[in-house]
Amino acid sequence: MSVTVDPTDPDFPKQLDADDPLQSFPAQFYVADTDTCYLDGNSLGRLPLSTKASVESFLVDEWGTELVEGWSHWIDEAERAGDLLAEAALGTGPGQTLVADTTSVNLYQLLRAVVDSRPDKSTIIVDSANFPTDRYIAEGIAQQMGKKIITLDVDGAGGPGAVAVDADYERITPELLEPLLTDDVAVLTLQAVNYRSGARPDIKAINDLARSKGIPVVWDCAHAVGSIALKFDEVGIDLAVGCTYKYLNSGPGSPAWLFVRSELQHALQVPIQGWFAQADQFAMGAGFEKVNSIRGFQIASPSIVGIRSVQSSLAMVKEATIEAIEAKARRGTSMMVDLFDRWLAPLGFSLLTPREPSWRGGHITLGHPEAKKIAQAMRVVSKVIPDYREPSSIRLAISPLASSYAEVWEGLRRTRDLVASGDYLNVLDEGSRVT
Repeated sequence: MSVTVDPTDPDFPKQLDADDPLQSFPAQFYVADTDTCYLDGNSLGRLPLSTKASVESFLVDEWGTELVEGWSHWIDEAERAGDLLAEAALGTGPGQTLVADTTSVNLYQLLRAVVDSRPDKSTIIVDSANFPTDRYIAEGIAQQMGKKIITLDVDGAGGPGAVAVDADYERITPELLEPLLTDDVAVLTLQAVNYRSGARPDIKAINDLARSKGIPVVWDCAHAVGSIALKFDEVGIDLAVGCTYKYLNSGPGSPAWLFVRSELQHALQVPIQGWFAQADQFAMGAGFEKVNSIRGFQIASPSIVGIRSVQSSLAMVKEATIEAIEAKARRGTSMMVDLFDRWLAPLGFSLLTPREPSWRGGHITLGHPEAKKIAQAMRVVSKVIPDYREPSSIRLAISPLASSYAEVWEGLRRTRDLVASGDYLNVLDEGSRVT
């Protein structure tokens, strides 16, 4: 690929876009304001035009026309969507993935199922930089079941049973984990890409280590799915959860997903015994008997309109290929790191994301003492949409299907100008709970 060497040259992103195998995809998204640089696709993806058409068709042609008769083909939709997700984004086979419920519910289901299956083990391990829901759910299960929790303190935040570990960029490594993986550990739960720093662990190495000690690992893939090739079979992921509204562009509150490898489906019993998991579902029997398939992990009726959004976005992922998506995420975050070095580091920013491309997902995180005020001013003054995360950090993402390199480049240029001019100091706090 022939590109201009200097990443600050305006022709640099134009050349990247010209050479981009995914160059046709940004035009397939609804954009209300073409002057806005949207760098928050790692929090909520843009609306695919195909989703608008799919949902409209569902409302009229399915729900409106078929009414309750539609359940004759909707009934297994969570499994069909799960198989599509597995093929397009997870790197594994059918019959192991469900698109249903929320990430939080699915994480609770799997963590509790694993802990219940190992009654002689009393320790749950999580890390302090894990997404808050994950930490809170792990803590709640420990309290409910009289278990001990160890929090790997990778960022100085502490937590229940905190154990200080020396981690770079909040990144967990096998070397940090090994001393703590004792015979008493029931389950370990980690992120496939850290929600805050964007750091990406060596999933295979961690799985190999945990498996050698007989410890199940539940992976939260919310900030990874749709930005990297997860390769579940290759790296040995047995249990995982994730959402669909970030890089999978399926909309706010869209159904989440869970993955249970076939070999484990019979051994694990989820705590919420919903009727969709009943072996003879429509017998409406007096007792519960879990079906021995991935449906045994489903609680209740799935959101069909939500699943239609997931299916239309996954069709785009399948067409683009997850390998091409990861390559663009890697190239885009590398461009952002280069621009950080030249434009933002001299203005007092720090880089909180690994420089090694293989250790990153689809976003980078910048630290600054005035990060919260800068992030608000980026939206109000510069028409650049990031998000802010405590403590004092700004996340910036390239969403490989929806973003052009030029949009990302322009967003960083505007951020440089905003901070260099001091204009961000004049923006008042609007008081929103959402950052």
